[in-house]
Amino acid sequence: MSAPTSDTPGDLGPSIRPRRLRSTAAMRGLVRETELRPHQLVLPVFVREGLDAPQPIASMPGVEQHSLDSVRAISARAAAAGLGGIMLFGVPERRDAVGSGATDPQGILNAAARAVVAEVGESLVVQTDLCLDEFTDHGHCGVLDAQGRVDNDASLERYAAMAVAQAEAGAQLLGLSGMMDGQTRVARAALDAAGFTNVALLAYSAKYASAFYGPFRDAVESPLQGDRRTYQLDPANAREGVREAALDVQEGADIVMVKPALAYLDVLRRVADVSPVPVWAYMVSGEHAMIAAAAQRGWIDGDRAQLEALVSIRRAGADAVLSYASLDLVERGLIA
Repeated sequence: MSAPTSDTPGDLGPSIRPRRLRSTAAMRGLVRETELRPHQLVLPVFVREGLDAPQPIASMPGVEQHSLDSVRAISARAAAAGLGGIMLFGVPERRDAVGSGATDPQGILNAAARAVVAEVGESLVVQTDLCLDEFTDHGHCGVLDAQGRVDNDASLERYAAMAVAQAEAGAQLLGLSGMMDGQTRVARAALDAAGFTNVALLAYSAKYASAFYGPFRDAVESPLQGDRRTYQLDPANAREGVREAALDVQEGADIVMVKPALAYLDVLRRVADVSPVPVWAYMVSGEHAMIAAAAQRGWIDGDRAQLEALVSIRRAGADAVLSYASLDLVERGLIA
């Protein structure tokens, strides 16, 4: 259909007035295409062994490492705010070559999962990070071989044990962030064999070797030297991200992830267009820190920027978003 025409220069005609639908807040809300609700948000939380009070993370303004007591409190707040879930990361006092603390029932991450489940029950989806990097003395996401390279299959054995340990601690959803080939299949088989058939798996399928993880590594006090480019995805590759997501679905993933979010919205859209399971995205530490730090300096409106970023991630196809700002924005009524 051709657009109406007019003989008067500058006259758009009576039918071409898109601004009519932007005239008031109520009108804008009525025609809004993308919604952002508390239940679509997951709060990532760091729990550090040996703390007796929350400890600010210098490179992540507004974010803290938590003690076992304070993680219970923030999980209760997240549940009361109506958030969809909480993702727990452990920061142990001691690390070794195989990440023994990851499978220790008394290790900080498993202890935190038990504490949070005891606090919130099923009112919040309690999630745990299933990755060895926080627990190894070399900082890689897997076990190393004699040449110092990540041994994929040896790492899978550790991940199978870690999955069962986290399920035994009460975690309801496990975040498979290690990027080992076959990790989803092995974790699913281990859980099913141990009777944890109802524990869900979130595969970090399209996890890129990104510079935006820097503040996270401060938060978990990572000893990593070098990089993870041999197992995380090349930032130049989009099709590979879609392929990885498809493989994880075949292996039994209940949800797939794109990480980081803002720098990979194109990948997120591609995955969302073809995925038969929910697709999540992680607004990672560096993405959060850029906004928070710029807001501290008065360069941008931090609230508006955080909201705009989250909406963009949802608009690109994410069913849920992990965001460090989520609880603050909801508690202050900016997301309802």
